[in-house]
Amino acid sequence: MPTIELRETILECLAEAQSYEENPKSLQTLATITKVSPQDRNLLAQTNGAIPALIQLSKSSFPNIQILSLSILFNMSLNPNLKPSLADMDIIFYLNSVILSPSSTEISKLAASLLCSLAMLDKNKAKFGVAGTVQALVKAISQPNNPAAHHLLSTLAELMQFHGNCTVAVWSGAVPVLIQAAESTEGDDLAGTSLSILGLLARFEEGLTSLRETDEIVKKMLEILKGKCMLSKEGAAEILLRLFDDSEGCLREALRLPEFSSVLADFSVRGSGKAREKANLLMKKIMEASYKYNSSIGGDSMFLEW
Repeated sequence: MPTIELRETILECLAEAQSYEENPKSLQTLATITKVSPQDRNLLAQTNGAIPALIQLSKSSFPNIQILSLSILFNMSLNPNLKPSLADMDIIFYLNSVILSPSSTEISKLAASLLCSLAMLDKNKAKFGVAGTVQALVKAISQPNNPAAHHLLSTLAELMQFHGNCTVAVWSGAVPVLIQAAESTEGDDLAGTSLSILGLLARFEEGLTSLRETDEIVKKMLEILKGKCMLSKEGAAEILLRLFDDSEGCLREALRLPEFSSVLADFSVRGSGKAREKANLLMKKIMEASYKYNSSIGGDSMFLEW
């Protein structure tokens, strides 16, 4: 479609969408226009009043209008050059409210996907910490059986690439929420993503401290190592490596667990290359700790009573 004709179509669709809110046809046209072509997304963004109009329509009382409007905004966010302007504080505040009180699962997933897309621009990441998105995500993820949990976790994982957001997440109680998600039976993807985020939090002192202070944290990670999901196992192993580097108490806790050595041995031969590498490092730390503690008391048992 020629640019002039496309521009006219966009203007007509926007006018019709705002005048006849209950009719989704014009928004369906805009969703089709923006689905594939970056140039067409830019053209819509350059249309005077387009983004505010779509934001307003996304607040519609008609679910199909809300879904279509958010879909168009998400399509536009796929253009890197549009991410800064779409990450407006008012838009972020609105999306935060949607994920906390969604009118449907699909709307919650779309809002989370839009937040994640906008957060992929590094310059945007700090803005979400200030706008309360991290706190909103943690609260939404903590809700039991949330059908949008995977989308919410993916968004949180993207935001955790920025140190400041990790601090906000820990302050917001992310560690116990993510451990609970990792231990849940709702799906391997949820557990794996939760552990990946915990690994990101563990890069910094505040996250590592919160993990270290969690009751029976080593035993919890051991139970995950005994599971079937390789992504979860790799995440648990990474967390244990950081805990053992940081805390002698965690090493002592591991030495008290009779299964720990055998589970690690199994993990070291059945896992991926990355998993085997982590397992071997863990086994080395356990062996060194066992030798050190045995030497200090003149014993020869690997598992000591403390």
